Amino acid sequence: MDSRAPLIAINGLLDERPAGDRLSLPVRYAERVREAGGVPVAITPAGDERDLLALLDRVDGLVFSGGDDFDMERLGRGPTHPAADCTPAAKQDFDLKLARLAIDRGVPVLGICYGMQLLGLAEEATLLQHLPEDRPGCQEHSGGAVHEVNINQASKLGALLGVESLAVVSRHHQALEDAPSGWSVVARDSEGLVEAIEHPHHPFALGVQWHPELSPGTAHDALFAGLVTAAMEHKTSTATSS
Repeated sequence: MDSRAPLIAINGLLDERPAGDRLSLPVRYAERVREAGGVPVAITPAGDERDLLALLDRVDGLVFSGGDDFDMERLGRGPTHPAADCTPAAKQDFDLKLARLAIDRGVPVLGICYGMQLLGLAEEATLLQHLPEDRPGCQEHSGGAVHEVNINQASKLGALLGVESLAVVSRHHQALEDAPSGWSVVARDSEGLVEAIEHPHHPFALGVQWHPELSPGTAHDALFAGLVTAAMEHKTSTATSS
């Protein structure tokens, strides 16, 4: 691989065990980053803000991968739904701090499933905690359900994918109700559920509710290619300004 290839950090799952916490990360995320020309590296949820800033000084882009549910009480956003399988507090706190800092510093970010919800919650979006309870009668989104999403052709996502709609694999029961302030909804399913958000004034800040690393068709490859391209531009601009 080219030694100039951008370094892409990927957050993993935190597995809390009596014998000690463990970090786990499905290799499919790293494989897709590598296939797109990036160098993937897994990061553990630990450290204070100074450590996070040091991390962002060294990486060129981020993938916020899929994960568990959000502890809304810890966020100060009311009760957590009883069906939630909550992310460990250390990981949730770490991910939210890292997302906010990355967005503020203009570091390219791609959020997938939990990762998209994370980007929204970091910017004060509202979360639907349990489908279909929050949208009675809606189509299935959990367990690897395959369905269509419609892409806003006037968006960065639309330009990146080059298609008006595509089939996606979904593995979630939580979703954003809308985009946070300053962001745009750039994809919805046939029933209007938010499927992708982007920040129009950020170099590359994009979240998709589906799993592109599992979804059929080559259009999904463009998400990882777009992230790696933006990360390379960030790497170059950072080197030039330093």
